[in-house]
Amino acid sequence: MTRRRRGRAVNGILVLDKPLGVSSNQALQSVKRLYFAAKAGHTGSLDPLATGVLPLCFGEATKFSQYLLDADKAYESTFVLGTVTDTGDAEGRVLEDRDASDVTESDVVVALKDFEGKIEQVPSMFSAIKKDGQPLYKLARQGLEVERKPRPVVIMELQLRAFRGGAKPEVDIYLECSKGTYVRSLAEDLGRVLGCGAFVSALRRTRAGPFSIEDSLALGTLEALKDTSELHEMDNFLLPADAALGALPLVRLSESGGFYMRQGQPVMVPNAPRGGIVRVALETGEFLGVGEILDDGRVAPRRLIVTGR
Repeated sequence: MTRRRRGRAVNGILVLDKPLGVSSNQALQSVKRLYFAAKAGHTGSLDPLATGVLPLCFGEATKFSQYLLDADKAYESTFVLGTVTDTGDAEGRVLEDRDASDVTESDVVVALKDFEGKIEQVPSMFSAIKKDGQPLYKLARQGLEVERKPRPVVIMELQLRAFRGGAKPEVDIYLECSKGTYVRSLAEDLGRVLGCGAFVSALRRTRAGPFSIEDSLALGTLEALKDTSELHEMDNFLLPADAALGALPLVRLSESGGFYMRQGQPVMVPNAPRGGIVRVALETGEFLGVGEILDDGRVAPRRLIVTGR
């Protein structure tokens, strides 16, 4: 017997401005309770140290969370030079400490150029990557260290926003990068290039895929709304499930085409792209889900919205 989910059948995407000191899962569970939602998931972990854009998917929208996991990201961060910690951030144990007052702003500008474009990063032991089913950060907290292979990432933009000199210079950066980029690893690598060490003292994600910080809602705002609003009013802050898929080409089906696709059958669509993954909607505008163009030009269903729940 299948156990019935507790909660409402909420569908859509909420762009949360994750608060400091809260894990992504803690933030998700808090919002899920506020919405009394039966099903929800986040779209990739954001460190407790970090704040900012964390898209949360509810109900049918969880079917498309992978597209946000794979999306490019943007961050604002502050690095402190002259200190190495075992975690690469401000919460770690200090391993090395030195006076870095000889490092200049121009030194940082030149060093940052080494990290633009396609590079390889060794993930931090304090990342969520799993080894034999265990997240690396859990192993690190047990005093264990395992070999990590370098991973290719792409840094599309890397800007120095501010430099504050002294014995422990602070560097503010802006970063646009591919999925899988670790900002704490970038800070550690920059510290090695400069010869003084570095760690992340502040981190804010300003964009994840199509969603920016301007689209986000603070957890405190949601909590205040919960005290004064009905649940259906809070639902107005949810974006449609296809909001995560704006980069995919759109094909439209007739009502009959939509019927056959919902039965799991590929359908022919005039003027469809020649290949790849596409968004699928009815001519009326109703979003059906994601399809794939087959070799014969038909569109086959891959992940469809289930209606009528």
